[in-house]
Amino acid sequence: MPIDFSPCRCHYCGSTALGEFSAQERMFGKGDTFSYQECEECASIQINPIPVNLGDYYTGDEYYSFIPLVKSGSFSNLLKAIRLRGFLNLKIDGLAPKVYGYWLKKVFTNFDVSVADVGCGNGQLLYELNAGGFKDLIGFDPFLDKSIEVAEGLCLLKSELSESDQKFDLIMYHHAFEHLRDPEKELQVCFDKLNSKGKALIRIPVTDSEVWQKEREYWVQLDAPRHLTIPSVKGISGLSEKIGFKVDAVEFDSTEFQFWGTELYKRGQKLRSNGWDEFSQTEMEKWKKKALHFNREGKGDQICLYLSKPE
Repeated sequence: MPIDFSPCRCHYCGSTALGEFSAQERMFGKGDTFSYQECEECASIQINPIPVNLGDYYTGDEYYSFIPLVKSGSFSNLLKAIRLRGFLNLKIDGLAPKVYGYWLKKVFTNFDVSVADVGCGNGQLLYELNAGGFKDLIGFDPFLDKSIEVAEGLCLLKSELSESDQKFDLIMYHHAFEHLRDPEKELQVCFDKLNSKGKALIRIPVTDSEVWQKEREYWVQLDAPRHLTIPSVKGISGLSEKIGFKVDAVEFDSTEFQFWGTELYKRGQKLRSNGWDEFSQTEMEKWKKKALHFNREGKGDQICLYLSKPE
């Protein structure tokens, strides 16, 4: 039978004032329908019940997190190391990695820190950090086929963070936290697995977004049934502080994906990695500018949440 959340309460603020709505699986076009709840207090949402066959919706080659890891040669890795050290140690912003430089700069202390990436998928991000000079990196993902050592100082484990005996200086969730069953339990595990003065980075979609408010079940980041919970900024910040974290910053980092992905769903299409080809360059530029505007206004559809563990 499906797994019910019991008692029926919001996983972020604990309220029992929950509205109901339904959402379809749209990424692969399966069309299966799922029940969700929306908190009237903090505006977070959660699936209820969780389908027992959840793993069927993370199927192999179809799911983007498990495309093959792309490795680079030794000379390319040397250049990556020079570039990353120039960016982080010498503060040369022009050398910032385009995809992850903006958040890495905010959590960086030194290259010797121990780093965990929860929901690491194929480990591509950790591989790039390893090539850049980080040498104590572990990825956790129960959906991996098996645990592997990718390179010296980089392992990917087919397990949960809670199963590790190690403590870390930095724990990251890059669009993984919304896939977890119990946010409060996971935040407690994260807190316990951090060293004193350690940092946590959670990148996650949020219901503060104007796209969610306007488009509802067509919002591309609703992603039923894989996204089990999606918080509001209020919801996840409050829960983090309840656990004992200090909220250092909240940064909206949404992109034009919120618009073109949602538009694909409204047209009845599946999500494709090159789905933007459906739209003109003019439309894409307009959406890029709109995403930046939404981020400045606190209405984007995803955030970087920066947390720290007190001494």
